[in-house]
Amino acid sequence: MTKTEAKERIEKLKDLINYHRYLYHVLDKQEISGSALDSLKKELFDLEETYPDLIASDSPTQRIGGKPLDKFEKVKHSEPMLSLNDAFSEEDIKEWIGRISRILAPEEINLLDFFCELKIDGLAIELIYEKGILIKGATRGDGLMGEDVTQNLKTIEAIPLKLRREEDLLADLSKESNVITLKKEIPSTLIVRGEAFITKKDFEKLNQGQLKKGLPLYANPRNVAAGSIRQLDPKITSQRRMDSFAYDLLTDLGQNNHEQKHKILKALGFKTNPHNKYCKNLAEVFEFHKYCRHLREKIPYEIDGIVVIVNNDRIFKKLGVVGKAPRGAIAYKFPLKQTTTTIEDIQVQVGRTGALTPVAILKPVQVGGVTISRATLHNEDEIKRLGVRIGDTVIVGRAGDVIPDIIKVLPGLRTGKEKKFKMPVKCPSCGTKLVKPEGEVLWRCPNPDCFARKREYFYHFVSRLAFDMVGLGPKIVDKLIDEDLVQDPADLFDLKEGDMLMLDRFAEKSVSNLIKAIQSKKKINLTRFIYGLGIRNVGEETSIDLAETFSAQGGPALGWGSIEKLKKASLDDLQKIKDIGPVVAKSIYYWFSQKNNREFIEKLIKAGVEIEGQSSRLRQGHSTLRVSDSMSYNGQAKNQKQKGKVFVLTGSLQTLTRNEAKEKIRILGGEVSESVSKNTDFVVVGTDSGSKYEKAKELGIKTLNEKELLRMIGEG
Repeated sequence: MTKTEAKERIEKLKDLINYHRYLYHVLDKQEISGSALDSLKKELFDLEETYPDLIASDSPTQRIGGKPLDKFEKVKHSEPMLSLNDAFSEEDIKEWIGRISRILAPEEINLLDFFCELKIDGLAIELIYEKGILIKGATRGDGLMGEDVTQNLKTIEAIPLKLRREEDLLADLSKESNVITLKKEIPSTLIVRGEAFITKKDFEKLNQGQLKKGLPLYANPRNVAAGSIRQLDPKITSQRRMDSFAYDLLTDLGQNNHEQKHKILKALGFKTNPHNKYCKNLAEVFEFHKYCRHLREKIPYEIDGIVVIVNNDRIFKKLGVVGKAPRGAIAYKFPLKQTTTTIEDIQVQVGRTGALTPVAILKPVQVGGVTISRATLHNEDEIKRLGVRIGDTVIVGRAGDVIPDIIKVLPGLRTGKEKKFKMPVKCPSCGTKLVKPEGEVLWRCPNPDCFARKREYFYHFVSRLAFDMVGLGPKIVDKLIDEDLVQDPADLFDLKEGDMLMLDRFAEKSVSNLIKAIQSKKKINLTRFIYGLGIRNVGEETSIDLAETFSAQGGPALGWGSIEKLKKASLDDLQKIKDIGPVVAKSIYYWFSQKNNREFIEKLIKAGVEIEGQSSRLRQGHSTLRVSDSMSYNGQAKNQKQKGKVFVLTGSLQTLTRNEAKEKIRILGGEVSESVSKNTDFVVVGTDSGSKYEKAKELGIKTLNEKELLRMIGEG
């Protein structure tokens, strides 16, 4: 990027950030997520670091905050209440250390140690005590001038109205291994800073109340904290059950580092966070950050990272302030669930059913701890809705193991060089004219012999939930297809070692192992077999429904007998199956009506593929299973204590894979659904949970964390 381009980008970023900061801090409104706004600020900060002569006094990086609301009496802070710059990786933290090291002497660099605090999603407050009595409480406001919210802060139990006696303070501090020498005369005025917040549980209760009243739901705990503290009636604030942690002591009582401030605050009677930690070096900081990412789901309040502070007060003061932030502290955020990047191209991907999916090729960026360079745009209508153009700056989001999505386009950052995207009229793989069936949003390649479709079908057939051919990844599949060794997946079972030894980079032992792996998959359960057929609109859950139905109908005639019954099922028969509607039934019926598909099944039979009886099958690996009252698992009947209960999983679990969790739920008679509805009984929430969790809160559906799920299935 040239300096001219950087200057133009900086001006656009400044305008956009100021707009969203005004919404967030002044009007308590939000159009984009805090993560996305953080990403924009980080980009601006990095550009100004590269071109320091382009830093202007009106830059958001130089501002302390936004304008306060005219609701309360103004309070001037004795010292500015500053914000923090953000870091998102170990590299960012190391760069921060590099910047501050240039200001310090060598002996001071050797003295660097740190105090780390949980970064709570709440509202910063300042408390002023005179002779031990709380006389004033204020919000941060614009950093220089806040709002007097004393009466509201008095409703928070965690904030002491009167400080503990001096003798109690001294007695507590004398117990510390590092004895703190207090001043002989403690100043009559004490200034303390902290965070007011609302717990996850109380936030959910508040939103359930909003739902019952037919009122809009609150977006996040920070907005609730801000709104609660700014209520003109303290009674409303008291009903919100706010909480608070103290984290800074401005008054000099003799402390010489930040850790000592926390010990003094606790001794004075303030609630301090028990998870905050002293770290003697960066290695301990990184370890604490990793620990807090797991802690995040267990604690009762929201955090979005940790605050890393230079512990030594003298060094901290020497480092001073740059713009709106102290040099000696930084917010080390958790991996973003949303961030900003640019679209470098839009390409079209052909799926196994012929569906064309536009995919955005992104400038690589970290989201949720993973580098992503592609994001689905779903279909042509979605591109029009978002207004996406090649070259646009966009917000991308990722929750759990979900493929990244484009959340929002930022047209205010356009340069005029962006290009509109047009869907092709012919298949990019085989050149067949595309069709768009009536009532559908996807364009499709109708050619069943389309090379791209066949390749994707191979990938599906050998995938984990289908035939699960371990070691047979896309690169090997591509090689087998390119060398014309296989025409369809049934040919895999006829492969011999000699066929593959002729290929480049295929050693004798690896070929032998691969052939054995393929042959070991000739025995397969009915659910996996149906899923592996790749029938349009038939996913894992529908495969289970079909396997259960036609195994039960088959009686003793399980295996291929069940497939024969499925093959002969009428549209009416299929629509009678629970959870299978007209569209899915039509897809199944159409698939089995096609001669080439029936011939493919016959070819699998001749290749020696055997379908095991569903009801007598023992567990194999991560096999999918749903158990009814009459079925058994590993030869033993199980208590169907969750019979009929519907579960939805969202986010990543720590001790179970998604399939293991589903299997255990089904063993207890429960059902697993992919979407949240009023019929859902439980939503199991893992890390990086997404819209399903929000939907559950909106509908008032009970949520379970992983520990609660394990307890429910008898493994807690």
